[in-house]
Amino acid sequence: MENTLNHIELTKEYVQKLLPQRSDYSSKGSYGCVVNIAGSLMYSGAAYLSSISALKVGAGLVKLATTTNVIPITASLSADITFIDLGESSDYTIPKDAYKILKEIKEPSSYSIGCGLSLGHDIQDFILSFLKNNKDNQTPIIIDADGINALACTNKKFTLPLNSIITPHPLELSRLIDVPVDEIQSNRIKYAWETSREFDCIVLLKGHDSVIAVPNGQIFVNKTGNSALAKGGSGDVLTGMIAGFSAQGLNLENATCLAVYLHGKAGEIASLTQTEYGVLATNLINTIPQAIKTLLN
Repeated sequence: MENTLNHIELTKEYVQKLLPQRSDYSSKGSYGCVVNIAGSLMYSGAAYLSSISALKVGAGLVKLATTTNVIPITASLSADITFIDLGESSDYTIPKDAYKILKEIKEPSSYSIGCGLSLGHDIQDFILSFLKNNKDNQTPIIIDADGINALACTNKKFTLPLNSIITPHPLELSRLIDVPVDEIQSNRIKYAWETSREFDCIVLLKGHDSVIAVPNGQIFVNKTGNSALAKGGSGDVLTGMIAGFSAQGLNLENATCLAVYLHGKAGEIASLTQTEYGVLATNLINTIPQAIKTLLN
């Protein structure tokens, strides 16, 4: 089936036209607000990486919704991120009833959920409650990492929000659809597309030649990037980039295509000085503007 599914390869020419335009007559409100639900005491770095990456691609404002203890850690790393204090459970994660706090947030432009949340029973309940409460919400929702793992832990088919994307790497997709990683890797386009149809959402299957599958049958394959991206935190950066572009008004399909291409390009640029061995996720953040600049020429 892999060879029978048509796909578009993402090129500079294709993604160049997707880049949001900037205006001299604008304010932070012109470029959207990302609410990033991320982080736990053991994974505070994921909260920082995903939040700052959304700002690096042009989002006007990022509100990190996280645990009480993660806030001072992240604030010490960046003065650019604002915060929503969701409290803290006994295992230093977001409490299961914290989704009620998020219901009071006024009109975010996009949500991202999952980076560094960890996965105990309370956090799983929180994630599922948040998704259920946003089932009919048109606000774009990017579901990554432990957000996907929470879905995989359910024993029933879960209806995702109307305007959502899941961004699994092969192991996370394996847990979600109960197919061995080796089989997924040998049929990446097939399984990305089938999962997209099953969950009625966009699926980004990360890895070498990342696949973006849309329920209507549109499929994209990205060729930028290298082994420098095979490092902890790289996926958190990508989640933030998708959320940041989505907040600026791109639909999820276009936001994902643009973010995946630039994420790979940032890895290539960082490798020029750090080598593919030495690139860290923080290096990717610093090369995002250089990656964007390649589309402005």
